[in-house]
Amino acid sequence: MATKPQTELLPGTLDLLILKAVSLNPLHGYGVLVRIKQISGDALDIPQGSLYPALYRLEQQDLITAEWGQSDNNRKAKFYSLTPAGRKRLKQETDGWNRFAAAMTSALNTTSEEL
Repeated sequence: MATKPQTELLPGTLDLLILKAVSLNPLHGYGVLVRIKQISGDALDIPQGSLYPALYRLEQQDLITAEWGQSDNNRKAKFYSLTPAGRKRLKQETDGWNRFAAAMTSALNTTSEEL
């Protein structure tokens, strides 16, 4: 079975992906990695070394909250979920990203006949 090529993260997108992942349901750190890979169609594979500083940063900004619980393999783990401020930021960032993506799509699909 052929594997999909990995896509590089654009600067500033990791926080948005984390917010989206934990908006779907509370997740522990490794679960966030798995969920991002899943929702990106296996195109994004986030290194653990990038994830944990981002989770800490988002928690310090009060965009996510962490609660200790049991993982699927019965280990103690922090589970992250969105705060109201995180939900608001997710909406703002998603709206901005969608505007940017639409503008890029329009620009890249323009032909010389359309000018």
